[in-house]
Amino acid sequence: MTTSTATPAGEHHPETSQTLDRGLRALEELAEVPGGLTVTELADRLSVNRTIVYRLLATLELHGLARRDSSGRARLSIGVLALARQVQPLLREAATIPLRRLAEEVGATAHLTVVDGSEALAVAVVEPTWTDYHVAYRVGSRHALDRGAAGRVILNYRENKSAGYLITDGELQFGAYGIAAPVVDVPGVEASVGVISFGQLDPNRTGPRVIRAATEVASALR
Repeated sequence: MTTSTATPAGEHHPETSQTLDRGLRALEELAEVPGGLTVTELADRLSVNRTIVYRLLATLELHGLARRDSSGRARLSIGVLALARQVQPLLREAATIPLRRLAEEVGATAHLTVVDGSEALAVAVVEPTWTDYHVAYRVGSRHALDRGAAGRVILNYRENKSAGYLITDGELQFGAYGIAAPVVDVPGVEASVGVISFGQLDPNRTGPRVIRAATEVASALR
């Protein structure tokens, strides 16, 4: 019989780079605190000494991924945005087939939305080919996370890990009806798949299709 043991939290797997792991963890910690962290605070969060944090920050600053402000607090830098922009084509590629199938089955505009700060950002949109009219929704559209099905369902998943669909009516545009489901179990990605229509959609028919599309996108991203 073969047995395996889990690596305790904070320990380093022998086949991975401890320095890279610490650098990535530092970026994750900085991302969690928009106001920035002092060297001492970051050292405490990483469970390392201040000398190591100074070296990590110096390396991250060299690559434009972190910066220290006039008060000495470390923050994410704009280099992270450049990396994020390179991810969007990958997301669109993973979403194209599931969104196309969803749009044609439901007869409504389908979209993949991701979290961008405090906003929901549409990174992929597919319109149905056979309908007389449909909602025009463009890539790059933004709205507050707490308005519209696409953003609300992401917040709902954050709070209670529910992978079900969510419905909104007229929150972003009068007469626009939306159904969305979260993309789950993809590390580092907060996203949802949804449809939007000017006419009400049957949730019993459309909801499961939206969930299936979200599951297909998640599988393509893993």
